[in-house]
Amino acid sequence: MNFLRGVMGGPSAGPQPSGAETIQKLCDRVASSTLLDDRRDAVRALKSLSKKYRLEVGIQAMEHLVRVLQTDRSDSEIIGYALDTLYNVISNDLEEEEQEENSPKQVDDLGSQFTEIFIKQQENVTLLLTLVEEFDFHVRWPGVKLLTSLLKQQGPQVQQIILVSPMGVSRLMDLLADSREVIRNDGVLLLQQLTKSNAAIQKIVAFENAFERLLDIITEEGNSDGGIVVEDCLLLLQNLLKNNNSNQNFFKEGSYIQRMKPWFEVGDDNCGWSAQKVTNLHLMLQLVRVLVSPTNPPGATSSCQKAMFHCGLLQQLCTILMATGVPADILTETINTVSEVIRGCQMNQDYFASVNAPSNPPRPAIVVLLMSMVNERQPFVLRCAVLYCFQCFLYKNQKGQGEIVSTLLPSTIDATGNSVSAGQLLCGGLFSTDSLSNWCAAVALAHALQENATLKEQLLRVQLATSIGNPPVSLLQQCTNILSQGDKIDRRGSKVQTRVGLLMLLCTWLSNCSIAVTHFLHNPANIPFLTGQIAENLGEEEQLVQGLCALLLGISIYYNDNSLENYRKEKLKQLIEKRIGRENFIEKLGFISKHELYSRAAQKPQPSFSSPDHMMFDHEFTKLVKELEGVISKAIYKSSEEDKKEEEVKKTLEQHDNIVTHYKKVIREQDQELEELKQQVNTLKSQNEQLQTTVTQQVSQIQQHKDQYNLLKVQLGKDNQHHNSHSDTVQMNGIQVEEVSKLKEELEEWKNKHELLQGQLREKDSLIEKLKPLQLETGTEQSSQTSKSSGLEHNNELQKELEMLRTQIQLQSAEITKLQAENQKLQVMNTSADPALGDSSATAAKNLELEGRLVQEVKDLKNEVKALSEEKASLKQHLDSSNSTVAILQDEKSKLQQEVAESKKEQDDLLVLLADQDQKLSALKNKLKDLGVPVEDEDDIESGDQADEDEDGDEEEQD
Repeated sequence: MNFLRGVMGGPSAGPQPSGAETIQKLCDRVASSTLLDDRRDAVRALKSLSKKYRLEVGIQAMEHLVRVLQTDRSDSEIIGYALDTLYNVISNDLEEEEQEENSPKQVDDLGSQFTEIFIKQQENVTLLLTLVEEFDFHVRWPGVKLLTSLLKQQGPQVQQIILVSPMGVSRLMDLLADSREVIRNDGVLLLQQLTKSNAAIQKIVAFENAFERLLDIITEEGNSDGGIVVEDCLLLLQNLLKNNNSNQNFFKEGSYIQRMKPWFEVGDDNCGWSAQKVTNLHLMLQLVRVLVSPTNPPGATSSCQKAMFHCGLLQQLCTILMATGVPADILTETINTVSEVIRGCQMNQDYFASVNAPSNPPRPAIVVLLMSMVNERQPFVLRCAVLYCFQCFLYKNQKGQGEIVSTLLPSTIDATGNSVSAGQLLCGGLFSTDSLSNWCAAVALAHALQENATLKEQLLRVQLATSIGNPPVSLLQQCTNILSQGDKIDRRGSKVQTRVGLLMLLCTWLSNCSIAVTHFLHNPANIPFLTGQIAENLGEEEQLVQGLCALLLGISIYYNDNSLENYRKEKLKQLIEKRIGRENFIEKLGFISKHELYSRAAQKPQPSFSSPDHMMFDHEFTKLVKELEGVISKAIYKSSEEDKKEEEVKKTLEQHDNIVTHYKKVIREQDQELEELKQQVNTLKSQNEQLQTTVTQQVSQIQQHKDQYNLLKVQLGKDNQHHNSHSDTVQMNGIQVEEVSKLKEELEEWKNKHELLQGQLREKDSLIEKLKPLQLETGTEQSSQTSKSSGLEHNNELQKELEMLRTQIQLQSAEITKLQAENQKLQVMNTSADPALGDSSATAAKNLELEGRLVQEVKDLKNEVKALSEEKASLKQHLDSSNSTVAILQDEKSKLQQEVAESKKEQDDLLVLLADQDQKLSALKNKLKDLGVPVEDEDDIESGDQADEDEDGDEEEQD
């Protein structure tokens, strides 16, 4: 009681009751009053005292307030007062004067203790969830605030209660749909606390359509120009997506990445950015990075990167990157974001290589960024971001690496000097007097050579003009010259940093490249310099340089092809033993991995350093050290005989590997040919099916045309019958007018034939007349018997032909006479049969009209029949050509199947050969194992190649 009296400001004067007594009386009224108004007034009074007498109200009234929440649900006013009172007791958001009375530690402890008391009964949290469902503002809003405060104080415990509560998370999701902004905004804050570090709740919230609602709110509030509500929504989205692969996949498949593009549509006028806009855009960029983080599964990151390119998000980010007037921290974060969007994605890297800055003349974005990296006046964090961007551009991008190195090669350097290339900028940074520029340029150049033996050899061709009048020196030689003379050059920054950068570049360059090692050893000053550095006892700062020199010397031994007599492996090992000592060499080599900055750099790809002095190691270089440290240690202790045996084994293995590689290549080519043949077969099959379909369609069309033709014939017959029925009025003794016209036409034809035959008869008569004098002349004695007989035969033939013609003429004359008689008879009958018909002009006109229509219809039908016949002929011709094409295709198909069978047979033969080679290879490996040489299994090697990134991750964890 003394403690309470002290909190309330000492003992009260006079008969006035103390604060504790007042609170006790109010609690009694809440517990015992039967009238709702009395209880409501008592709870209102407790609310007014709860801020000043927080401890007393919490101890004495909490139980009564919970009971009010349970029993007085029908009265929203008293429920609102009770919730506000509980919020004041549990929340630590006190005013300044109250924080002055209590230390922050006491305040934190008090809120946490009261929260623990409240949630001890899980029904209290469940009750609170049901109250939050109420639409009444005076109930819902304080309920949301109280639940948020509980989550702040005892997050994991409250999360677990809500998670097991039926529809608990779904009830809270309804807050985002509330039309009252204050409840909606506080609902976002509640969900922020609810989703912290709880993957299960994050998934439920995501599948309750949270992404759609939050993106709608951000759009309504004005995207990056919005207020603090946008910031709260972005923080909630980060909670849902960060380290949650399921939600990231759901976000991508729901096409929500496309809705992020409008966030980054900044205008041309970039001056006067508000602090809130900078915060919003910073969070938006971080949200993009969450989706493409290098720590995500590679497949998920790759699909998000492709989606960002296809929807134009990457293009929008590059626009911000090249814009003017963008705040420095936004520009830095944008560079980091673009870096991770393009990292390891060939399509995005190619696009980034094509981006130009809006300058005159336009320069590639890569060149503009590298200019910032080697410029010592730029902020340190910006230079780190540019280096990261350059590293991500070159990550698994052999095409990009080749383009960067090509700018250094003699054949591609711009002789006019109008433009600065990326290679020239890197060389400039490498040899400048700023140590940070030296380090960044060395690391950037090392990334251009990473895992690319071809470019390491090409870079040996690069020649540099050091000064006027002196011959040019190679880039490798210039690096070693600067390394050996580093102490003599006056530099801004750490001299150790420059030497570390150059040593990392040289180690990357020489590793797995025997030609580069030979060039390095060709300079007689290099090995003495390295052994001198390693052998000296230097300070702690120089120990890192010693370790890297030991690594470089070890690489020169391990990848030495013994092409230089004075620097063979054995001689270099003897030199180490005499000048340094093997144990001392191994100890110095171990300085690298034991260094604190090495451990930091090995954690993540992005270079993040608290100060320029800590910028010593590159993430990719730490992987190289981890890979080489063990093999160099083994190589140092091996004897010359073991080296010889190992060389022989290596040669044998290389030969076998070459054979295996050759056969693998052959099999790969055959597989490709087989695939091509299969594709051709499938194509031919599809074409065959299409042609068969076409033929079937054409046959059906022909059948349709036949049916139409038959139908027209039937219709023509019906029309003739119809016209016959209508022409009864113009029949004369059963003979139609049409028959009369036909008879007239036949008569004319017979007349023409008669005239033609009479003409032929006249010609024959003239011919006979000409032959008669010839017959008289042939009676002389000089004529031979043969000519007489031939003349007589010819004459007899002519006479027979004449008789036949006469007979025909007589027959035709008889027919003509008969037809003329019939014609006259018909004419007579036509004129005498119906006098009224001859007198009636109207009837005659009608008959002529009917006759004309009938003739025209017959002509139309004949034309249509003729067209159908022509179409039928063309379709038949097309069908014949299709059948021939099908036959040709079937022939080709049989040939292809035969070729496929032959290819399979050849492949089986190759597999038999491979099996024999594998047996020989395994026998050699067993011999090696017997000799004590460690040999890795081929399966291990292949599995390591297939899961390079997984292996790297495992190695980091082991480290």
